Amino acid sequence: MRIGQTSFVVFVSKLSGSAIGFLATIYFARVLGADILGYFALVLALVTWLTVPSGAGVVGVGAAMKKRMSEGRDTGEYLTASLLIVGAVAVAIISSVIMLGDYVDAYVGRPVASFVAGLLALQLISEFTRDILSGEQKVHISGLLTPVKISGQSLLKLGLVVLGFELTGLLIGHAAGGLLVGIVGLYFISTEMARPRREHFESLFEYARFSWLSGLKNKSFDDVDVLVLGVFVPSALVGIYSVAWSIATFLTLFDTAVSSAVFPELSKADAEDSRDIVSKLVNDSLTYGGLIVIPGLFGSLILGERLLRVYGPEFTQGATVLWILVLASLLYGYQKQLMNALNAIDRPDLAFRINLSFIVANVVLNVVLVSAVGYVGAAIATAVSAGFGMVVSFFVLRALLSFSIPHGEIARQFLAAGLMAGIVMAGLRAFEAIEFGYNVIVLLTLVSVGASVYFVALYGLSTEFRSTVVANSPVRIPQRLR
Repeated sequence: MRIGQTSFVVFVSKLSGSAIGFLATIYFARVLGADILGYFALVLALVTWLTVPSGAGVVGVGAAMKKRMSEGRDTGEYLTASLLIVGAVAVAIISSVIMLGDYVDAYVGRPVASFVAGLLALQLISEFTRDILSGEQKVHISGLLTPVKISGQSLLKLGLVVLGFELTGLLIGHAAGGLLVGIVGLYFISTEMARPRREHFESLFEYARFSWLSGLKNKSFDDVDVLVLGVFVPSALVGIYSVAWSIATFLTLFDTAVSSAVFPELSKADAEDSRDIVSKLVNDSLTYGGLIVIPGLFGSLILGERLLRVYGPEFTQGATVLWILVLASLLYGYQKQLMNALNAIDRPDLAFRINLSFIVANVVLNVVLVSAVGYVGAAIATAVSAGFGMVVSFFVLRALLSFSIPHGEIARQFLAAGLMAGIVMAGLRAFEAIEFGYNVIVLLTLVSVGASVYFVALYGLSTEFRSTVVANSPVRIPQRLR
């Protein structure tokens, strides 16, 4: 598997699906308003957190299964053992949600407990299916499921909202997308189930007892701020914050694709005791982890208010939150690459300790800062905890593995982004000077020009980037352009 091409396939598939979701969110924001989006965001945050209340439960077992299957031994046995564990835990969690439905409804502010239970079941199926495909080193197929899911969700939600179902339409459409991924994903799974032995369960639990916290850490980064906001601020502010998060998340698609593509190769190289290859893969993942988010940070500072204006006038107050969340995503993206390596070299015990410190910092900072300064405090808390986690992850991994930080490549990415920012700023001032009134046209023009300037500048500045483009390009690039 060529890492560059696999990362690109996963990225393009996620990009296409997310672009559809991005446009759909704009429609929902303009039609339904921030209040309904706030309720919807709280339901989704609750669902994602409910996948890991069982300790060494669903998320941990999924990660353990992916790791063990990627090693190429007893794949059928590990698949079956994981399915049995996940099924038992899922039944327990969903039953608890149903029994505590009144509390769920009171927290969200709407009668949504039955939707939470259904969404939880479908999310577990979707995540488990993608974990199996990743374990089979079919990351490109797993990535292609993303546009299938988001496209299905977006089309159904659009139809139901047009018919007047509002929040109910959003929830039903979201559930249908998870079901679609489960059905389509099953078609591509080639591993046959086999009767597991005791040692297979023990091996899964040995890895899962540490790795489950990694899943909780991911959800802590994505959703703990939303859950805390649900306690302290009105639903409308939760909706504005969730829109800003969706934009920041859109920019992280490439670094997520890189970590997804690299993990099986890291795991395989570690199993073969090829530490030089492991070090090279870590360096590569750090090199490209911020490729898209770095220019996105500059862009959010310059165009954030105009971008949020597309969603509606009430959303523009989230401009400050937006660039802080993009900064948090950049820091977390680097941490994610480092933690990916720790898990791949079979040190979930160390990853556990880092994840625990990250989660504690994130939760405490969110509660303190949200209660003190409102929803901007949630963004600050997320950025500070992401920076803390990145630093700790670096020193822990550096003690185990010799790898170099690609200072030069990251600096060149910032330089190219700085050149881009100058051009975009000049273009924005030109539009404002002539009082051009079509905001969407201004955004599309400046984003297109900015992206072109960034990549052309980086291609000229970075030999590494040029080599990667040439090596992974589907068409032959003339020698004079290399």
